[in-house]
Amino acid sequence: MSESGRRGPNNSGSRDGGGQSDRGGQGNRGGQGSKRNAQGRERNRGPQRGFSTSAPAQRTRRADPARLVAFEVLRAVASEDAYANLVLPARIREHRLDRRDAGFATELSYGALRGQGTYDAILARCVDRPLEQLDPAILDALRIGAHQLLSMRVPAHAALDQTVGLARAVIGAGPSALINAVLRKVTAHTWDEWLDTLLDQETDETKIAALRHAHPEWIVRALRQSLVNHGRPKSEIDALLEADNAAPVVNLVALPGLGDLNEAFENGATAGELVEGSALSAGGDLGRFESVRRGTTRVQDVGSQLVARALAGVDLDGASQDGERWLDLCAGPGGKAALLAALAHRDGATLLANEPAPHRAKLVQQALSAVPAESWTVRTGDGREVGTEQPEAFDRVLVDVPCSGLGALRRRPESRWRRSPKDIGDLGPLQRDLLKSAIDAVRPGGVVAYVTCSPHPAETTAVVGDVLGKREDLELLDAGLALDHVSLTGSLGAGHEQTAQLWPHIHQTDAMFMAVIRKKA
Repeated sequence: MSESGRRGPNNSGSRDGGGQSDRGGQGNRGGQGSKRNAQGRERNRGPQRGFSTSAPAQRTRRADPARLVAFEVLRAVASEDAYANLVLPARIREHRLDRRDAGFATELSYGALRGQGTYDAILARCVDRPLEQLDPAILDALRIGAHQLLSMRVPAHAALDQTVGLARAVIGAGPSALINAVLRKVTAHTWDEWLDTLLDQETDETKIAALRHAHPEWIVRALRQSLVNHGRPKSEIDALLEADNAAPVVNLVALPGLGDLNEAFENGATAGELVEGSALSAGGDLGRFESVRRGTTRVQDVGSQLVARALAGVDLDGASQDGERWLDLCAGPGGKAALLAALAHRDGATLLANEPAPHRAKLVQQALSAVPAESWTVRTGDGREVGTEQPEAFDRVLVDVPCSGLGALRRRPESRWRRSPKDIGDLGPLQRDLLKSAIDAVRPGGVVAYVTCSPHPAETTAVVGDVLGKREDLELLDAGLALDHVSLTGSLGAGHEQTAQLWPHIHQTDAMFMAVIRKKA
């Protein structure tokens, strides 16, 4: 099945959705030859895209289940402030999609959300009114159609027919006519041609990168600054943005001493290359695995696995008399807490998992249920109070603070359009207070791991620097060496000036930051 030029924010598999495998008419576009823009770039337009020749009464009037799932996900994200990674699995089960259709729905949902900014810029050239004046449901249908037409190997006639059929079924006949007309305009150009049009005369590198890679401009600037702050060249920004748009591989972890990956390997998973006890999933419904249902095998990004293991492996100054006590200060929803609890159980330690929100505390308890109960306790309360209530009571403390999530944009495709620079500033005081509480809670000779899923300097090195600068009883250990110690490679190259930063484009992990702080004995 042929493709329509270079792909957009991500390159997807094909599916015609309408039982058709051809693209339709393949003649030249009106006999026109190549054209050059004002800068002399030649736009070599490919073969004409075919459209349905059926009479209106014969065209699709039903909603294809996979496209319907994608539409429902986009609607939930827009109208309910939902998270796609939480809504999508439930919709897939509700509509009983098979593996092939589930994969298509996943790519269509995530791809349309990732590329939203660039697709909206394209759609704005094809609609005769400002996009904000469109009904939100119509705009979501247009985004779904644009992603199929420009970034997936879906024949144009199938993408049009099925998207319009979806609109007829769930929005109405009138809106479907508008959607049909707009998407036909979208098909006039390939992805590359649309970018040439949008970027014609543009010289600002940030704006160019933002449109090419479908990121808000402020995030492009923030990530470029983050690269430099953590010792990387700013020239890596395009590779980083491209990694944000790549569909992430699902990482699995077997809880040490409690689970194994045999079931995953039997179903096509491959061994992880960065950390022991990990695997890269072949996809599909992981809930069918008995080990996943028991909780002894879990879905967890390898970056999260590395920072948890690194904290457990750091040497302490002095020994505890009655076994080590560990603390996860911000434990919800429980992924790192489960791994820490298993490591604590293996090492004869105990873990206190703290979470302020009651509903998230229940999730933590569920995540920890696979670990023997004598090794852990869940506390529901404000993490800022733990250091005062239990001063110098713990040997190891993980403080994975609430953050902007700029390091996990590939897994949360809608986040890039929800966040703003204001969020960074608003979170700063809470991050500092939680780190102070963690330091108060650790004993002399013990260690604190400050972790964020963001590389932004305001959430990483600035927070650590501010807190350490006000105390003389703290020392910054080499976090890069701590990660290397638990990595299968032995040399991740993540360290810079005693802190460590993982990157999607280098390590194929979320962009996890880690600083390891010891309270002097």
